[in-house]
Amino acid sequence: MPITQTSGGASGRAAPVFGLITPEDWYRIPLQPPERREASVSALIKRQFAGVDDQPVLRRKAEAQLRDTAQAGVDQGGVVLYLSFLEVGGIPLSASLLVSRLQQKFDGLDAVAALAGSGEVGLVTLPAAGRAARLLRRERTKQSRKLGSEFADTVVEYFVPVPDRDEVLMLTFSTPLEPIADAMVGLFDAVAETLCWQRPDEETKGEQR
Repeated sequence: MPITQTSGGASGRAAPVFGLITPEDWYRIPLQPPERREASVSALIKRQFAGVDDQPVLRRKAEAQLRDTAQAGVDQGGVVLYLSFLEVGGIPLSASLLVSRLQQKFDGLDAVAALAGSGEVGLVTLPAAGRAARLLRRERTKQSRKLGSEFADTVVEYFVPVPDRDEVLMLTFSTPLEPIADAMVGLFDAVAETLCWQRPDEETKGEQR
């Protein structure tokens, strides 16, 4: 599981760099700048349709959906989007992770109070990143209804204060696999627990993607 690190884009003193350890089959799409996003989307489509030359309509549809998903992430303030291509027994374990930066001061108790009624909420401590607010909710999204799915999406969100800044890092995990939601939530929590911080001028360790 390689470490993926992304620097912040705030002005002034450079924001700490966050690192996450993700499964090998999670594909990383940087959302900014736009040219990097487009290059990453194109590379993913090329990989997914390698050796398939007789499905141009399907390819265009998949590319359009992927661009729409990436743009939706941008609209939510996202900086990085991960898409899962894990398979078990030939069955795809669909999931996504959107990493966003929120320009606001974090107060753990206030964050939990604001989220009350949205789902299961609480304060947690991540091993390397410290305190955070965690929200677990289930919802029928527009996308799932559009696809005719009878299942609700399971969403796990982490709100983590960025060290020495009035800023919050938000991790939004989501899966449409309601029958195995508990197992997927366990995976999401395991990924969140790998979150760590480095200064931009520190030597980067681990494999970059």
